[in-house]
Amino acid sequence: MSRSMPALPAEAISPAFDHSNSFIAKDRGAYCKLLNADPRRPESFIQNLPFAPGDATAGTENELQSAVKGAPEDVDLPSIIAASNYLKNIRKRSLSGEAPAQLVTDLEQFLADNPGKIWENSWVRFPKGALNETAMRVLNHDLLEDKRAPQGPMRGDAHKFSFKREGQEFMRLPISYILKISLAQALGEMSPNLNLVRELGHRMMSHFSNDNTSPETFSFYTVKLRRKNRMGRGIAGETALRFLVCQALIQYANRSFKLLSHGQEAVLYMAPNPPTRQKTLNDLISDAFYRDLFMSPCLSGWDRGEDKHKYMALCHQVLSRSQLNAVAKLREAHIINNNLVVLPNTSNVSLANNGTHLSLGSLKLGKLLADPHSGFGAHDEKYLGDLVIKFCEHFLPLFVGTYSAAPYRLDFTDFHPEKALGYLPHELDFTHLRMIWRRWKKKAKLKILGQPCTPFGPLWLDRPLRKVFGLCGDFVPDFRLIDYLVTLKSTEESHALDGTLGNDLRLKRDLDALGVFDESMSLYLLYKQRQFAFMGFSGFEGRHYSLFESLSTDMVHAANLQTLITAYAFKCILNGKISHEELPSDPFTESERRQIFFGAAIGIPTFFVNKKTRNRFMLRVLRDAKKMRFSRRYPGYLRVYNLEYRLALISMIRTEAQDLIELMGMEETVQDLEERVRFPEKFSAAGKLTESILEKANAKKPMELSGGEFAQAAEYYYRNDLRMKHMCEACDFLAEELERLDGKALLGRGRYREMLNSILEGEGALQFLSRVKLDILRGDAPASVLERFLALCMLAVGAQLPEYERILNEPDEKSLERVFPAPIHSA
Repeated sequence: MSRSMPALPAEAISPAFDHSNSFIAKDRGAYCKLLNADPRRPESFIQNLPFAPGDATAGTENELQSAVKGAPEDVDLPSIIAASNYLKNIRKRSLSGEAPAQLVTDLEQFLADNPGKIWENSWVRFPKGALNETAMRVLNHDLLEDKRAPQGPMRGDAHKFSFKREGQEFMRLPISYILKISLAQALGEMSPNLNLVRELGHRMMSHFSNDNTSPETFSFYTVKLRRKNRMGRGIAGETALRFLVCQALIQYANRSFKLLSHGQEAVLYMAPNPPTRQKTLNDLISDAFYRDLFMSPCLSGWDRGEDKHKYMALCHQVLSRSQLNAVAKLREAHIINNNLVVLPNTSNVSLANNGTHLSLGSLKLGKLLADPHSGFGAHDEKYLGDLVIKFCEHFLPLFVGTYSAAPYRLDFTDFHPEKALGYLPHELDFTHLRMIWRRWKKKAKLKILGQPCTPFGPLWLDRPLRKVFGLCGDFVPDFRLIDYLVTLKSTEESHALDGTLGNDLRLKRDLDALGVFDESMSLYLLYKQRQFAFMGFSGFEGRHYSLFESLSTDMVHAANLQTLITAYAFKCILNGKISHEELPSDPFTESERRQIFFGAAIGIPTFFVNKKTRNRFMLRVLRDAKKMRFSRRYPGYLRVYNLEYRLALISMIRTEAQDLIELMGMEETVQDLEERVRFPEKFSAAGKLTESILEKANAKKPMELSGGEFAQAAEYYYRNDLRMKHMCEACDFLAEELERLDGKALLGRGRYREMLNSILEGEGALQFLSRVKLDILRGDAPASVLERFLALCMLAVGAQLPEYERILNEPDEKSLERVFPAPIHSA
C-alpha cells in the first residue's frame, strides 16, 4: 500500500461516556499523573510503566493429560462402561431392533481392542485401607456438601467414590484429585520434625484444583518478573517445578495406594488435543453418559463441589449445543449450501483439550485499585484494560505455532465444514469465515477435476473419492485453537471491549439469547482482563497457549514477549498513540483482527483486510508489510501475507519498543522470535513438535500419515518422550534451587541446615537429586525416596515465599502459626 498513513492524534484520549454507569474516562494526562509515567520524561516514563520490570508479576494455570495403563478388567473406565446400565440397555434395545447392533459391536470392540492398554482420563481404584489418617481426613472433608460446614452432610453423590469388591471397600477417584490426596498421604508419612514443610504442603494442596476433565494446577507462588532473574525464566521455572511435583505425586500414588499391585499405572503429561480414543468413545455413547464418565466431580478447590460439578455439566451442554447452532450459522454464511450435512455429536469433547494460561499482574495497578482514595477505580481499570486487550490481540499471531502448538492431521473425510471449522462461526464475522474456509480448502487441495470438493458424508462414498483423486486432507500447526471455543464475537448491540464496566455481562446475555453461550459462564477471550475486584490483582491472562515443546526456551520467551507487548500497550496509550477510537470495538473490526490469529493456527498463508478499515492501528502495521497488494477476488480488500504481517509486527516492536526491550533485557527474545517466524520448521514449537512426532512414526512429512496414524504417534510422543524432556528440564530448574538451599545451609542461615538434615539425614540436597534423578525419571523410585523428594521440593517452593523464608531465617513457632494458620486437615 503506497498511500501514507493518516496522522495520529496528538491530543488526549477522547472521553468515553457509559450511559449505564455514567462513567467519564479520564484524559491521558490524568492517567499519566496517576501512574507517575510522564512521556515528557523519557528516562522515568519507561521505568514507571505498568508491567515494567519489578512491577510485573506472573502465574500460570496448567491443564494436564492423564491416563491409566492396564488391562480392561483392572482399569476403572472400561470396568464402569462394561458394568453400566447404558451398555445393558443398548444391548437389549439392539436385540429388540430399537438400536443398531453395530453400536453394541463398536462399543464392545472399544473395550476389547486397546493394544496399548492406555485409558485416557480414566479414574483409578484402590483399597480404602491404603489411605493413611491424614489422607482420610482430607478426603472426608472434601466429600462434604459444604466444606464451610464440617458437621454438615456429605455430598449427594458421595456413594460414587467407593464400592465393595469381595468384601473389601475400594475407593475410585479421578487422577485430578489423586494429586491432592497423594500429597496429603505423603505429608502424613513425614517426620514431626518437618512441621514447617508439612504446613507448607497443606497450603500447596489448594493449588490442585479440578473443575474440568483434565487435572489442573496453578502456581504455587507468584513470580516477580525482574531483569536480574531473566524475566520470564522465573515463571517457566515455577511451572516446571510444579510439573515435577505432579510427576512425583503420581508415582507416589502408584505405590502408596497400591495401584501397581492392582494392575494400574497412572501417568500424567502435557498434550493439547482431546485423545483419539476418547473421541471415538464419545461417538458411541450419549452425552449424559459421557458427562458421567469424564466430567470432574470437583472434589478440590470449591466449597460446594457438587454445585460446581453441575455447573461444569452445564458448560459441556452449552458447548455441545453451541456447536450444533454453529451449523445454522454456516448455512447463513453460505458455506453449507445444501441439506447434506454431518451433524456434530450432541456431546462435545472440546473441554478435554489442554493448554496453559499465563497471567500477568501489575503491582502498581493493584496498589491504586486497593486504595479507595487513589482516584483510579474499577471503571478506569476496565477502560484501559479493554484498550490493552484490543492492542495485544494484533500481536497474538506472533505466538501461534511459534511458542506453543497443537499439530494435527485432518483426513479428507474430516473436511466437513460443520466439523472442521469448529467454533469459528461464533468467533468470526461471516465475511472472514468464508475467506478462511476458501483459503483452507485451497491449502488442502480439495479439488476434483479442478472443482472445489468437500466430503459428501457417507464413508462408503468419501473413501473411494479420496483414493481415486488423491484427496489427502491437511495438516495444521495448532488445531486446539480451532477445535475449542477460545473467544466469542461481540454482537452489534453489545461490544465486549468498548471500555465500559459490565460489557461482558451484556454480551453474555445477548449470546445466551442466541443459543451460543450461557450467561452464568465466564466470558471466553484470547487475552482476558483479570480485574482486581474479582481476582485480587489487576492484569491480563493469555489463554492462547497450547503445548510448549520446551519449558526452558519456548515458555521463557513466550512469557517475555507477553510482558513486553503488554507494557508496550500501556506505553502507546499513555503517549497518545492508540485510543478506543483508533481500535473500534464493533464485531466486524474485532473479527478482522482475529481472523489473522485463526489463520495462523490453520496455517493459511494470506488474509484480507478492507482498505477502508476503521482500525487505524491495523493500517499502521500494514504500512510495513511487504508483498501486499489489492485483492482481485475481493474488490476493496488488501491481500496480506501472514508471514509479512508478523515480520511487520516485529519491526514495529523493534522500532517503537526498543527502550522497553533494553530495559527488560529482551534483545535475545526478539532475535529468537524473528528466527522462529522466518524459519518455523527448524525453530518454532510447531516445527519441533512435528519433527519429533514424525520421527516416532518413521515418516518425513505429516501428509505421509493418515490422521489416525499421526494422532497415535503424537499421543505416544507426548506421553513418553516429551514428558521425559519436561521432567529433565524441571530437574535442571530444581537443581538451581537446591544449590541455593545447600549454600544457605552451609552458611548456617536460620533453619535451612536443620530442615535439610531432617529430610536428607546429612546428605546434600544437590547430591540427593543427582543420586535419585534417574529413578524418578524412569518412575522406579520407591515411596520412601519420593517422600523425601517431595519434602525437598516443598522446601524449594517455600524459599520463594517471602513469609516462609522469614520463618526459615528467624525460627519461631509462633510466627509459623501466624503465617500458616492451622489447616482444616489438622487434628
